Amino acid sequence: MSGSLADLTPSIFASLGLESTNPLEVESSLGGRECFLLIDGLGSRQLRDYPEETPHLSQLVQEPAELRVGFPSTTVTSLTSIGTGLLPGLHAMLGYTVRVPDSGDPGRLLNPLKWDDRVDPLFWQPESTLFERAVAAGISVHHVASKRYAGSGFTEASLRGGTYLAADTHEELVRESAKSLARSRSFSYVYLNDLDAAGHAHGVGSQQWRDALVSIDRLVGHLCKALPKGARLWVTADHGMTNVGEKIVIDNELALDLTLIGGEPRARHIYVREGSASDVALRWRAILGSRADVFTKDEAVGAGLFGSEVNERSLRRLGDVIAIPRDHGILIDESRVRFEGAMVGHHGALTDEEVYVPLISVTLS
Repeated sequence: MSGSLADLTPSIFASLGLESTNPLEVESSLGGRECFLLIDGLGSRQLRDYPEETPHLSQLVQEPAELRVGFPSTTVTSLTSIGTGLLPGLHAMLGYTVRVPDSGDPGRLLNPLKWDDRVDPLFWQPESTLFERAVAAGISVHHVASKRYAGSGFTEASLRGGTYLAADTHEELVRESAKSLARSRSFSYVYLNDLDAAGHAHGVGSQQWRDALVSIDRLVGHLCKALPKGARLWVTADHGMTNVGEKIVIDNELALDLTLIGGEPRARHIYVREGSASDVALRWRAILGSRADVFTKDEAVGAGLFGSEVNERSLRRLGDVIAIPRDHGILIDESRVRFEGAMVGHHGALTDEEVYVPLISVTLS
């Protein structure tokens, strides 16, 4: 089974009887109970490369399967695709930070993971979520994750609908997940960010990252025992991760004509002085050469980076220039050198390590 991460949730809900597309051709949910575990930051390549740390996950993999995430390969974009079943060009949650249209000159950036009280989440992302549609169709839907995400702007924009169950420890996560599947025709979305946090701070393969992976794998084992018999468990991720290589600071000639720097180090939205996008793109290509792919907004849309369809909301938020480092390089905002330069693990770009995530499915007996 392979496809887009945006295909997975619609297919699972279709198996529960929701009127939805089923691009992955998921078989009907015989047990009527579907648990969707999202492990933030676990790419297919990372799972494959660390079998000793993942005995439970490895045992569940009956045949290799993976999904490709949208661009940018980052949490904001991928979780909104999970919530809506749409690619980025249609849900318009286009990265770690993007400019808020009509927010002045040079404008301000919205970081959806932190949000901004001046922005209405339902205005920013008005498409109905699959969670909302499923609840309206009589399916029991729960969202199990840390208490700090409950009611946040990002949760309301991307994953609204259903009942939120706060779980701040692995034990609570297992208990609440099992509780959420008590009824037949039920769906539970379960979110973990331990691995992503360890990767950003210490890097893929570090002792801290491997410890987090071992702990998550152990949780999967407990989850398999705790969920009702006949429930189907799905495990996937929102992106993979790569460790930092060359650090390129956006200064001097690279900074000419720029008004705002959005996105993140592996996927930059660059906002520029009116009428200068082509010149900026040419200058960046000349300076960066083979170290990055650089597109004007029109070129990025034409290349299908954000999907085959891009709506007006997306067009108004996209950077005038899109810059994507190749290999393991990062593009650092000069004003955020201390923060961005300190991170070891990064994601957002188009390498296999970042865009391919595992797809595991097992019916529990």
